[in-house]
Amino acid sequence: MFKSYRKLLSAVALLLLASASAMAANDVSRTYENGKKVIDGGVTYPLHNAKRSSYYVNTQKNTVKFGRTATVNEIKAWDMDIMPDGTGLPEGEGSVEEGDELYESKCASCHFDFGAGGAGYPALQQGNAYEAQKTLTNQRLHPDDDGPKRNFGSYWPYASTLWWYIKTGMPHPAPLSLTDNEVYAISAYILSINEITIDGEELEDEYILNREKFLKIVMPNKNGFVPKIDGKDGLDNIRKFYDEPKNFGANKERCMKDCFDGEPKVARIQGVGISDYNPPLSNKKEKPAKKENANAEDESKNIYEASCAVCHATDAMGAPMVGDKKSWESLLKKGIDKVYHNAIHGINGMPPKGGTTLDETTVKAVVDYMIGASK
Repeated sequence: MFKSYRKLLSAVALLLLASASAMAANDVSRTYENGKKVIDGGVTYPLHNAKRSSYYVNTQKNTVKFGRTATVNEIKAWDMDIMPDGTGLPEGEGSVEEGDELYESKCASCHFDFGAGGAGYPALQQGNAYEAQKTLTNQRLHPDDDGPKRNFGSYWPYASTLWWYIKTGMPHPAPLSLTDNEVYAISAYILSINEITIDGEELEDEYILNREKFLKIVMPNKNGFVPKIDGKDGLDNIRKFYDEPKNFGANKERCMKDCFDGEPKVARIQGVGISDYNPPLSNKKEKPAKKENANAEDESKNIYEASCAVCHATDAMGAPMVGDKKSWESLLKKGIDKVYHNAIHGINGMPPKGGTTLDETTVKAVVDYMIGASK
């Protein structure tokens, strides 16, 4: 039995060795494609009818059911892309002032005033986009250095993505509810708070943005990405970029061992951190004790502001707005138990307990606060 086991191990070892040799040979065959290097970490699959995929040329896939071919109208309905060259961008117009009003009613509840962001929602601007774009080269090597500002104005290379994202995904949870004119207006407002100019013109309140003007937008970071991946020369640009180690490291040439003479120098961040905390830091894990005279209404208010206000502080989210007496009176006609039930178990776009882990008693207390604040 032992001899049989040894033979089995030997057979497995030979198979693994053969497999490794085949993989190595395969890797060598993929070193070049049409006389050009394969991009580091990439794999080149066989080319068949101008399509490149090991699955495409698999002869054992005949039993796979692909379904029917999509109709022209189906493809047209699904294709909502807005491309940098203007493909897909519809006609329409909207002013900065109109966009300001729409932003206040449909966007500010999440992105806050002037696109400042907060509570987990991204900022839409961080000052002048042209100045903020310069910070993208900043590194946090010293505690007083400003880090890079990555937001729409300073980071995105094309404004077409802004138009597409607002149209197809905003506002939450009512995507595709804005008209084309409204999207132009909101886009104009977001461009204006980033201080982006179009043809050298600043976007004041009365500025009207339309398709023709939109196509003239040149974002500050349009050419800020390396390597250049767009266009027919994209792959060649990537090959050239990664063929020069200085583009992504300090070594003069690629190496896997003995890359340094002696011990490598490690750059360490200096002067960061605080050690003399006053009062000292605590490593206790238990929850802080509740105050004896804690006001239950204040606690419910704090929970509302932290977990519920993002949807209930405005009517733009489709939820009953706190302070809207008529909306809550309409809900209460079904009975307070029904209101509690919906809050605890969820309804429509609202998740159970508002997406929190609160117990049912606390949820009911928060509902009572919201009702009381709406009388």
